[in-house]
Amino acid sequence: MSNLLQNQVISFIAKNEEAILKKWIDRVIPSPEDPNKDKMLGNGKSMLRLIMLCLKDSNNEAELISLAYKVAEERLDAKVNIGDFVYNVSLGRSEIFNSLPKIGLTIEELDPFINKINFYFDHFLHLAVRRYTELKDKRIEEQSYFIEQTHKDRLTILGQMSSSFVHEFRNPLTSVMGFIKLLREKYGSLDYLEIIESELDQLKFRISQFLLTSKKEIKEKEKESIQFLSLVEGTLDFIYPLLVSTDVHIHTDIDGNPSFYGYADEFRQVMINIIINSLDALIESNQTQKQITITSRLEKNSLLVSITNNGPMIPAESLHSIFEPFFTTKKLGTGIGLYICRKIIEEHQGTLVCESNPELTSFQIVIPVNSKETKRE
Repeated sequence: MSNLLQNQVISFIAKNEEAILKKWIDRVIPSPEDPNKDKMLGNGKSMLRLIMLCLKDSNNEAELISLAYKVAEERLDAKVNIGDFVYNVSLGRSEIFNSLPKIGLTIEELDPFINKINFYFDHFLHLAVRRYTELKDKRIEEQSYFIEQTHKDRLTILGQMSSSFVHEFRNPLTSVMGFIKLLREKYGSLDYLEIIESELDQLKFRISQFLLTSKKEIKEKEKESIQFLSLVEGTLDFIYPLLVSTDVHIHTDIDGNPSFYGYADEFRQVMINIIINSLDALIESNQTQKQITITSRLEKNSLLVSITNNGPMIPAESLHSIFEPFFTTKKLGTGIGLYICRKIIEEHQGTLVCESNPELTSFQIVIPVNSKETKRE
């Protein structure tokens, strides 16, 4: 590459800078909400100047990196598609190549300059796209962290509300339930006592839901051996008042009488939450035979429990979110029931997942039967 040809090409680009830039900017795909549109012309001028320095064999890597990083940040702020960005930059390369034949040199004479310009544009795009990706990944990470912290903040507030709620209502509730027992002992045949007691149990259950969202309210205690069959029977007795007003049939298939270590009140909470959710789904279903099936079996060192209903399918877009706190599709739902269920199961080293198709929706619980360990966060 002779100095004469080099000077000729550089001089031509310098003289035709305005025309090249105008054609370049006219062809660019603009972003309507781009806050940096006015900077495109300046960036184009900077790129052409760097190209001319490159053709002079100047070492301007630092300047190229600086421009690439600057443009990457502007494109990120503009929220443009990265493909549009690459396309717009490549338009500048095309306009330079389109103008070079006007110099009057042969293809062989222009070839070294074309290769050099190509390399420089490719290097610039590589730097800019890499920086764009790094910045975008960092922004996504920051947004995810913000969302996670927002969830934690809401849970903290909910925990504080739960504590206040409990202190306001737990003591009088305990007193009322105690007096109901005294009335039952003294006036066993008194009408409606059973209904009142059942409704108070429901209220106590709802309070327990909120209790389990407040870490401060969770007391460390020893695990006990739980007979799963007894747990299921007690759960079904508890929800019986809800069942009588529905046409839902509950079928159980418990393999023997498996036992595992845990906290009976917490596992009862899990069973109640999932069964009530299943009842709610079936009430809105058009099925002629509405059914909930509870099955269990031992497999190696784990108890596998399945609670299945033949209600409506949970949409795929919702299935990934049903265990998230505050996610609910119910008009009066709090969105904490299934969140609490998974939290309880995971604290006992187990897993809780949900599968749903047009025929069946199934909640699958796996609990280690020999583990006495509990993970309290």
